[in-house]
Amino acid sequence: MSGEVALRDCFRRHAAVPWRGLRLWLLSFPLLFVSTMVTTAFSLVGVGVGILLVPSAVLALRSLLGTYRDLVSNWTGRTVERPYLPVPEGGPTQRFVAIIQDPATWRDLAFMLLDPFVSAFTASLSFFAMLYGIYGWLLAAFLGRIIKAHSGNEWYTFIPLQGSFSDHPVNAALIAGFGTLYAIAGLYYGPRLMDVYGRWTQSMLGPTEKSRLALRVQHLAETRADAVDTSARELRRIERDLHDGAQARLVAMGMSLGAIEHLLDKDPDRARTLLAETRASSAKALSELRDLVRGIHPPVLADRGVGDAVKALALDHPLPVEVSVDLPGRPDAPVESAAYFAVSEILTNVAKHSGARHVWVDVRYEAGMLRISVTDDGTGGASMSGGTGLRGIERRIGTFDGVLALSSPPGGPTIVTLELPCALLTS
Repeated sequence: MSGEVALRDCFRRHAAVPWRGLRLWLLSFPLLFVSTMVTTAFSLVGVGVGILLVPSAVLALRSLLGTYRDLVSNWTGRTVERPYLPVPEGGPTQRFVAIIQDPATWRDLAFMLLDPFVSAFTASLSFFAMLYGIYGWLLAAFLGRIIKAHSGNEWYTFIPLQGSFSDHPVNAALIAGFGTLYAIAGLYYGPRLMDVYGRWTQSMLGPTEKSRLALRVQHLAETRADAVDTSARELRRIERDLHDGAQARLVAMGMSLGAIEHLLDKDPDRARTLLAETRASSAKALSELRDLVRGIHPPVLADRGVGDAVKALALDHPLPVEVSVDLPGRPDAPVESAAYFAVSEILTNVAKHSGARHVWVDVRYEAGMLRISVTDDGTGGASMSGGTGLRGIERRIGTFDGVLALSSPPGGPTIVTLELPCALLTS
């Protein structure tokens, strides 16, 4: 039974390729039309208008090609990434210069000019082979007699038309046989031809090594800036908490001790009362200092790792939280810290905004990634731009090349997934 299912899936996959190839070939013509519009905008640079038109036209083209990349990636299995260097937010001239200096701009135009021809002999060739095969069957059935009567000598590949099966059965059988071969070849070689087209698209619309390095440098510069900003905010928070909390209490304790020193002989009862208040203040100051240290780096995280630290978060959470941990070792301390505080902020958001009744946290290590997913049964509808702090979490883990994915349809559930590349340290 499983063999039949696999065979059926294989046939469906092969049968879908010719139609997809035809669609890609047909889509190349609108792309060609758009490329002529962009080329027209470039031709107006000499009179100054093009400097204003080119950035908008090229950015619109890039958006269109982004959709085309996704389509080719899904249909060919070849991931086509965006290769573009960043476009500054300055004036039209600055944007124009950045666009014309980006090699991807010219590769996009070259792709759209050549794609109708390349796709005709790669992606859509399997469709045309099948179409030619069907044409052969029609010739053998009845169309050969009609063409022979009206146009004289015609050929199918190297076989002359002599009518249909009733007129010339041997000739018609040869035509039908070759038509079958063409159709089978179109089905069989379709995925290979589609893969060739995927490689062509990948080479033209994907990033080059130079653009990869440039994008990598940009990403590192952004994450470094985010890390510096985050560290500065943390330092300011620690300074503020010390100044407004423990420091203020210690100052008050010093003043109270001074008052007690003067009251010991005059009013012992009042001195004992102030001593009790000072003892309570010292306990509060100690508690605030412990909370501050825990906010910098929780002892449980340092001692037992991110798995147990997340379990400790779950115990203090106002909602029921189930935690599943599958870690054969420990990541580096900076990765552990980033993951812990990301989960802490997500759980805080769940308690404040989700309306959930239950939360599930899964912590595991897969394919070189520390993967953490937080799921709640709340109302859903969360977004990266909804003021939930998810952008800040994304920037925090982006310092380690981590990624954040959000799934939160209206009505729930909400699933936040973090992935941080790392190696595990085993004891």
